[in-house]
Amino acid sequence: MFKKSRRKIVAAIMSVLVTLWVGTLGVIYTSSYFEMSKQNQEMLHAHTQMYTLSQKFGKNTPPKKPRPDDDRGFKHDFDPQSPKFQLSTFYTVAVSNDGEILEIKNEQPAVHSNTDLEKLAQELIGGNKQYGTNKNLAFYKVDKGGYTLVAFMDNTVINESAMTLFRYTLIFGGVVIVLFFFLSLFLAKKIVTPLEESYQKQKQFISDAGHELKTPVSVVSANAEILSREIGGNQWLQNIQYENERMGTLVCQLLDLAKTENVTPQTERIDFSRLAVSEALAFESIAFEKGFVLNQNIENSIYVDGNGIQLKQIISILLDNAIRHSKERGEVRLTLMKEHGFAKLSVINKADEIPEEEQTKIFERFYRVDTARNGEDKHYGLGLAIAKAIVITHKGKISVRCYDGLVEFSVLIPSL
Repeated sequence: MFKKSRRKIVAAIMSVLVTLWVGTLGVIYTSSYFEMSKQNQEMLHAHTQMYTLSQKFGKNTPPKKPRPDDDRGFKHDFDPQSPKFQLSTFYTVAVSNDGEILEIKNEQPAVHSNTDLEKLAQELIGGNKQYGTNKNLAFYKVDKGGYTLVAFMDNTVINESAMTLFRYTLIFGGVVIVLFFFLSLFLAKKIVTPLEESYQKQKQFISDAGHELKTPVSVVSANAEILSREIGGNQWLQNIQYENERMGTLVCQLLDLAKTENVTPQTERIDFSRLAVSEALAFESIAFEKGFVLNQNIENSIYVDGNGIQLKQIISILLDNAIRHSKERGEVRLTLMKEHGFAKLSVINKADEIPEEEQTKIFERFYRVDTARNGEDKHYGLGLAIAKAIVITHKGKISVRCYDGLVEFSVLIPSL
């Protein structure tokens, strides 16, 4: 139980840290990407505005005014005289309206060949995108009147720097996450340790109280029996015997709970199907006396590694619980089947719906949904706590669910 709590605390701390880390990186790199894209577009736009064809091409292709929709809505506050613009590497390809290459400007030393730039420019002219990126090249396409200009800007250095920064961010971030993982383990242990110590003390108290009360209860019972033989029937003596019997039942339940939680049972290969049939047979008469029909649906040859006495106790607790809490006479169903590698034991009866917030609490010690009941029926809210303790020692799970006016208690125990 406390191991599970520690895991939940560690998972909560790590999920918050990882979410913050990933979210922060995402915001930083996303905003950086859009900012760089905006600057690239502004610089390429400024470069295309400043571009003119060489004189030999200008003679054959008189310049025309750009079409009014080429740069519609485009605004920028970029300074073409800035060092960033002056140090950037641009490539341009001018293509006439009939597809003829008019001019390619490729600064030396050439990183991209004229053939590659020409091929890429032809592809972009045939496409619909005016601005974008292709590998390490940002491009901008504009109609200059009489020809189309495709301008490229090389972002190799910027992209390599960004990838290096991203790589080191991941490395150092991963190291920090690992360090925080071990820190969260330490914090989880610090948080859970006081609760675990308190729980252990509570278990020890129950065990000690049960053993200490066992002797006086036995003495009172023996003396009351002897006294009843001496003086005969007596109302006050009957009250003593009744209350002492209730106390004895509570002590036995306390000792059962302490034994289940503190002692590792001896296990063996158990035919759970056969055990369930025999236990159900013992309850048929009890159910009949109270006006119920106990129906069974038990698959044959379901084996588990467990303690026979404790497994019988689980079935007994669940059947007794179903018979006592059924709101009307009718059917109580006991089923046992193999499901996904588990032996699934279910007890179903018609009863008032258990509120969702109380469905986990009913497995706690002394917890009772009906708080008005005070143990007059010799049940003190320990039965389901004992059942849960037994299930946990068998590495299983116990749960309850309510549907269509029915209450179903289910136990899953690994099958062989």
